Amino acid sequence: MKFFIDTANLDQIREAYDMGVLDGVTTNPSLMAKEGIKGVDNQRKHYVEICNIVQGDVSAEVIATDYEGMIKEGEELAALNPHIVVKVPCIADGIKAVKYFTSKGIRTNCTLVFSVGQALLAAKAGATYVSPFVGRLDDICEDGIALVGKIVEMYRYYGYTTQVLAASIRHTAHIMQCIEVGADVATCPLSAIKGLLNHPLTDSGLKKFLEDYKRVNG
Repeated sequence: MKFFIDTANLDQIREAYDMGVLDGVTTNPSLMAKEGIKGVDNQRKHYVEICNIVQGDVSAEVIATDYEGMIKEGEELAALNPHIVVKVPCIADGIKAVKYFTSKGIRTNCTLVFSVGQALLAAKAGATYVSPFVGRLDDICEDGIALVGKIVEMYRYYGYTTQVLAASIRHTAHIMQCIEVGADVATCPLSAIKGLLNHPLTDSGLKKFLEDYKRVNG
Protein backbone atom coordinates (compact mmCIF):
# COMPACT_ATOMS: atom_id res chain seq x y z
CA MET A 1 0.00 0.00 0.00
CA LYS A 2 1.22 3.49 -0.87
CA PHE A 3 1.43 6.25 1.72
CA PHE A 4 0.46 9.79 0.79
CA ILE A 5 0.68 12.54 3.39
CA ASP A 6 -2.35 14.81 3.69
CA THR A 7 -0.86 18.23 4.34
CA ALA A 8 0.59 21.40 2.85
CA ASN A 9 3.30 21.62 5.52
CA LEU A 10 6.69 21.40 3.82
CA ASP A 11 8.52 20.32 6.97
CA GLN A 12 6.19 17.37 7.47
CA ILE A 13 6.49 16.42 3.80
CA ARG A 14 10.29 16.51 4.02
CA GLU A 15 10.23 14.43 7.21
CA ALA A 16 8.05 11.75 5.59
CA TYR A 17 10.24 11.78 2.48
CA ASP A 18 13.44 11.48 4.53
CA MET A 19 11.94 8.48 6.35
CA GLY A 20 11.70 6.76 2.97
CA VAL A 21 7.97 6.04 3.25
CA LEU A 22 6.43 8.85 1.20
CA ASP A 23 4.78 7.99 -2.13
CA GLY A 24 2.82 11.19 -2.69
CA VAL A 25 0.91 14.13 -1.23
CA THR A 26 -2.71 15.20 -1.13
CA THR A 27 -3.56 18.76 -0.28
CA ASN A 28 -6.30 21.31 -0.82
CA PRO A 29 -7.04 25.02 -0.30
CA SER A 30 -8.08 24.42 3.32
CA LEU A 31 -4.73 22.83 4.11
CA MET A 32 -3.00 25.66 2.25
CA ALA A 33 -4.86 28.20 4.36
CA LYS A 34 -3.86 26.32 7.51
CA GLU A 35 -0.24 27.00 6.55
CA GLY A 36 -1.00 30.67 5.92
CA ILE A 37 -0.66 30.38 2.13
CA LYS A 38 -3.19 32.72 0.58
CA GLY A 39 -3.88 33.72 -2.99
CA VAL A 40 -3.95 31.57 -6.13
CA ASP A 41 -0.42 32.49 -7.25
CA ASN A 42 1.10 31.68 -3.87
CA GLN A 43 -0.80 28.40 -3.65
CA ARG A 44 0.41 27.33 -7.07
CA LYS A 45 3.99 28.21 -6.18
CA HIS A 46 3.53 26.07 -3.08
CA TYR A 47 2.32 23.15 -5.18
CA VAL A 48 5.55 23.40 -7.17
CA GLU A 49 7.59 23.43 -3.96
CA ILE A 50 5.81 20.28 -2.83
CA CYS A 51 6.48 18.62 -6.19
CA ASN A 52 10.17 19.48 -5.87
CA ILE A 53 10.31 17.44 -2.64
CA VAL A 54 8.09 14.50 -3.56
CA GLN A 55 9.06 11.95 -6.18
CA GLY A 56 5.45 10.93 -6.62
CA ASP A 57 1.92 12.12 -7.27
CA VAL A 58 0.70 15.40 -5.76
CA SER A 59 -3.06 15.98 -5.78
CA ALA A 60 -3.98 19.61 -6.42
CA GLU A 61 -7.65 20.48 -6.01
CA VAL A 62 -9.76 22.66 -8.27
CA ILE A 63 -11.93 25.33 -6.67
CA ALA A 64 -14.44 25.59 -9.51
CA THR A 65 -17.59 23.49 -9.35
CA ASP A 66 -18.73 24.05 -12.96
CA TYR A 67 -17.38 22.06 -15.90
CA GLU A 68 -15.74 24.92 -17.79
CA GLY A 69 -14.14 26.27 -14.63
CA MET A 70 -12.79 22.84 -13.65
CA ILE A 71 -11.27 22.33 -17.09
CA LYS A 72 -9.56 25.72 -17.12
CA GLU A 73 -8.26 25.39 -13.57
CA GLY A 74 -7.30 21.74 -13.96
CA GLU A 75 -5.27 22.34 -17.10
CA GLU A 76 -3.44 25.19 -15.37
CA LEU A 77 -2.66 22.99 -12.36
CA ALA A 78 -1.51 20.07 -14.50
CA ALA A 79 0.88 22.39 -16.37
CA LEU A 80 2.67 23.32 -13.13
CA ASN A 81 4.58 20.05 -12.80
CA PRO A 82 4.41 16.47 -14.17
CA HIS A 83 3.73 15.17 -10.63
CA ILE A 84 0.41 17.04 -10.39
CA VAL A 85 -2.80 15.02 -10.27
CA VAL A 86 -5.92 17.16 -10.67
CA LYS A 87 -8.40 16.61 -7.85
CA VAL A 88 -12.07 17.15 -8.74
CA PRO A 89 -15.24 16.64 -6.68
CA CYS A 90 -17.53 13.70 -7.40
CA ILE A 91 -20.39 15.70 -8.87
CA ALA A 92 -21.90 15.51 -12.36
CA ASP A 93 -19.61 18.17 -13.84
CA GLY A 94 -16.68 16.63 -11.97
CA ILE A 95 -17.25 13.23 -13.61
CA LYS A 96 -17.54 14.95 -16.97
CA ALA A 97 -14.27 16.77 -16.26
CA VAL A 98 -12.57 13.49 -15.32
CA LYS A 99 -13.52 12.10 -18.72
CA TYR A 100 -12.10 15.18 -20.46
CA PHE A 101 -8.86 15.14 -18.48
CA THR A 102 -8.42 11.42 -19.14
CA SER A 103 -8.77 12.01 -22.88
CA LYS A 104 -5.99 14.61 -22.61
CA GLY A 105 -3.65 12.39 -20.60
CA ILE A 106 -4.13 14.41 -17.40
CA ARG A 107 -4.34 12.25 -14.28
CA THR A 108 -7.19 12.81 -11.83
CA ASN A 109 -8.25 12.16 -8.25
CA CYS A 110 -12.03 12.07 -7.87
CA THR A 111 -12.66 13.22 -4.32
CA LEU A 112 -15.51 13.45 -1.81
CA VAL A 113 -16.66 9.93 -2.61
CA PHE A 114 -19.12 8.40 -0.14
CA SER A 115 -20.72 5.51 -2.05
CA VAL A 116 -19.89 2.58 -4.32
CA GLY A 117 -22.07 4.16 -7.00
CA GLN A 118 -20.00 7.34 -7.03
CA ALA A 119 -16.81 5.26 -7.20
CA LEU A 120 -18.19 3.33 -10.16
CA LEU A 121 -18.95 6.51 -12.11
CA ALA A 122 -15.48 7.89 -11.39
CA ALA A 123 -13.82 4.69 -12.63
CA LYS A 124 -15.96 4.57 -15.77
CA ALA A 125 -14.91 8.15 -16.55
CA GLY A 126 -11.25 7.11 -16.22
CA ALA A 127 -10.18 8.54 -12.85
CA THR A 128 -6.63 7.68 -11.82
CA TYR A 129 -7.62 7.71 -8.15
CA VAL A 130 -10.90 7.71 -6.26
CA SER A 131 -10.97 9.07 -2.71
CA PRO A 132 -13.56 7.59 -0.33
CA PHE A 133 -13.63 9.57 2.93
CA VAL A 134 -13.26 7.20 5.87
CA GLY A 135 -13.34 9.54 8.86
CA ARG A 136 -16.25 11.65 7.66
CA LEU A 137 -18.41 8.55 7.25
CA ASP A 138 -17.40 7.35 10.70
CA ASP A 139 -18.48 10.76 12.03
CA ILE A 140 -22.07 10.07 10.99
CA CYS A 141 -22.04 6.49 12.29
CA GLU A 142 -21.45 4.86 8.90
CA ASP A 143 -18.58 2.44 8.24
CA GLY A 144 -15.92 4.24 6.19
CA ILE A 145 -13.54 1.29 6.06
CA ALA A 146 -16.34 -0.99 4.83
CA LEU A 147 -16.91 1.42 1.94
CA VAL A 148 -13.22 1.28 1.00
CA GLY A 149 -13.42 -2.52 0.98
CA LYS A 150 -16.54 -2.57 -1.18
CA ILE A 151 -14.95 -0.23 -3.74
CA VAL A 152 -11.77 -2.35 -3.85
CA GLU A 153 -13.87 -5.48 -4.40
CA MET A 154 -15.97 -3.83 -7.11
CA TYR A 155 -12.92 -2.56 -9.03
CA ARG A 156 -11.27 -5.98 -8.91
CA TYR A 157 -14.44 -7.74 -10.05
CA TYR A 158 -14.90 -5.49 -13.07
CA GLY A 159 -11.23 -4.94 -13.84
CA TYR A 160 -11.06 -1.17 -13.33
CA THR A 161 -7.55 0.23 -12.96
CA THR A 162 -8.61 3.23 -10.85
CA GLN A 163 -6.71 3.17 -7.56
CA VAL A 164 -8.58 3.38 -4.26
CA LEU A 165 -7.09 6.22 -2.23
CA ALA A 166 -8.51 6.07 1.28
CA ALA A 167 -8.85 9.64 2.55
CA SER A 168 -9.96 11.32 5.77
CA ILE A 169 -7.73 8.95 7.71
CA ARG A 170 -7.81 10.01 11.35
CA HIS A 171 -5.45 7.64 13.16
CA THR A 172 -3.11 4.67 12.89
CA ALA A 173 -5.88 2.09 13.35
CA HIS A 174 -7.52 3.42 10.17
CA ILE A 175 -4.29 2.68 8.29
CA MET A 176 -4.22 -0.92 9.52
CA GLN A 177 -7.87 -1.35 8.54
CA CYS A 178 -7.16 0.04 5.05
CA ILE A 179 -4.41 -2.55 4.65
CA GLU A 180 -6.83 -5.31 5.61
CA VAL A 181 -9.41 -4.30 2.97
CA GLY A 182 -6.83 -3.81 0.22
CA ALA A 183 -6.74 -0.04 -0.34
CA ASP A 184 -4.14 0.98 -2.92
CA VAL A 185 -3.26 4.20 -1.11
CA ALA A 186 -3.89 5.75 2.28
CA THR A 187 -3.47 9.49 2.64
CA CYS A 188 -2.79 10.30 6.27
CA PRO A 189 -1.45 12.81 8.75
CA LEU A 190 2.24 12.22 9.45
CA SER A 191 1.35 11.38 13.07
CA ALA A 192 -0.79 8.43 11.92
CA ILE A 193 2.03 7.05 9.78
CA LYS A 194 4.57 7.42 12.59
CA GLY A 195 2.13 5.68 14.90
CA LEU A 196 2.86 2.46 13.01
CA LEU A 197 6.25 2.45 14.74
CA ASN A 198 4.75 2.21 18.20
CA HIS A 199 4.78 -1.14 20.00
CA PRO A 200 5.48 -1.75 23.69
CA LEU A 201 7.59 -4.82 22.92
CA THR A 202 9.86 -2.77 20.68
CA ASP A 203 10.31 -0.23 23.46
CA SER A 204 10.92 -2.83 26.16
CA GLY A 205 13.20 -4.88 23.91
CA LEU A 206 15.35 -1.87 23.04
CA LYS A 207 15.54 -0.89 26.70
CA LYS A 208 16.67 -4.44 27.59
CA PHE A 209 19.32 -4.48 24.84
CA LEU A 210 20.74 -1.16 26.03
CA GLU A 211 20.75 -2.28 29.67
CA ASP A 212 22.56 -5.51 28.77
CA TYR A 213 25.09 -3.66 26.67
CA LYS A 214 25.82 -1.22 29.50
CA ARG A 215 26.11 -4.06 32.02
CA VAL A 216 28.65 -5.91 29.87
CA ASN A 217 30.58 -2.95 28.49
CA GLY A 218 30.27 -0.48 31.34
